Amino acid sequence: MSNIRHITLPAGFAAAGVHCGIKSTAQEDLAVIVGEREVAAALLTTSNQVVGAPVLWCRKVLGAGFGRIRGIVINSGNSNVCTGKQGAADAEAMAAETAERLGAEPGEFLVASTGIIGHALPMGKIRKGIALAAASLGWRNDPAVLRAIMTTDTVEKSAVVQTRIGGQPATVAGIIKGSGMVAPSVATMIAVITTDASIAPRTLARAFKSAADVSFNAVTIDSDQSTSDTAVAMASGMAGGRIAPGSPEDKKFTAILTEVCTSLAMAMARDGEGATRLIVVRLRGAADDADARIAAKAIADSPLVKCAVHGGDPNWGRIAAAVGKSAAQVVQGKLSIKIGGVSIFARGLPRKFRARAVEKHLASETVEIDVSLGLGKGRFTAYTCDLSREYVTINADYHT
Repeated sequence: MSNIRHITLPAGFAAAGVHCGIKSTAQEDLAVIVGEREVAAALLTTSNQVVGAPVLWCRKVLGAGFGRIRGIVINSGNSNVCTGKQGAADAEAMAAETAERLGAEPGEFLVASTGIIGHALPMGKIRKGIALAAASLGWRNDPAVLRAIMTTDTVEKSAVVQTRIGGQPATVAGIIKGSGMVAPSVATMIAVITTDASIAPRTLARAFKSAADVSFNAVTIDSDQSTSDTAVAMASGMAGGRIAPGSPEDKKFTAILTEVCTSLAMAMARDGEGATRLIVVRLRGAADDADARIAAKAIADSPLVKCAVHGGDPNWGRIAAAVGKSAAQVVQGKLSIKIGGVSIFARGLPRKFRARAVEKHLASETVEIDVSLGLGKGRFTAYTCDLSREYVTINADYHT
């Protein structure tokens, strides 16, 4: 990871990650990601009714969910949530300080913060960090940027796809942090996507929402939604011709953006707090896609299913019960379940299966659960992880 470029690989972006002392460790804790000039932007934020001051600031800057900005400043170690008028002033001050250093306006910068709740930001340290980051912006700082946005994450998470759109080369890249307090809508904690594709803000927003619906909004670590979820996509427009709404280029861009977001979402689920396995839940045969989403999330959110996977137990009863308790339409006699491709429950009845083969699959890094409701063509894939003793330890020791 130390020599890999990602977030600045698309043309027209620079970034820096620095340590300014928000955290007690020596790890970087503040990052700035900017366009060389104004860029198209799309924003997604948490639907939690308790939100941090940075989320409110971002919604003010991009009130329609899209527009044009210069960049984003991010800190970790302190979420600036439930900090009253001072928190709102501090979020605006972060944007203003960054803008002043880069010859822009405060309303051209988004702000994201992640970490403990209820503590005032150490603005003296943050101002020094912004000054240091602004002075060191470049194209070789990407690993430090990734480290700067991490909290309980154990690994850096990034994804890049280089392709051709409309016959011209284009790149879509992304970084993400999130390991716990992650549940769909939007389950990102903090995510930044950059691209050099030439696309209008409104068109970018539609593509980003489409991509997020099947990626960021398909992840659950612990069913607890964050107060600080912020995902932004920025397009510099420095590659190829303009992508027209509804065009083949638009469809290809959306597909590439979805590929990047899905890769990031899966990486987040795999790095869930205390996790030892990524769990992919594929729900098929639902009455419609909405029902498929409901049923898949019911499985992915089930502590009993997640514990069974951690223990290597092919307990189809827990999966069936999770589906049955959901609001999706379920007919017991049409329900079928597979683990690792092995049929263990079909049309409402258990099947004989080779337990050793399934147990071997449950011990692998990626566990696949396939469920069919046998009622229609609705489908959805959810991503989660197992529930371990380490998860309890991490969150028992975490404090505000």
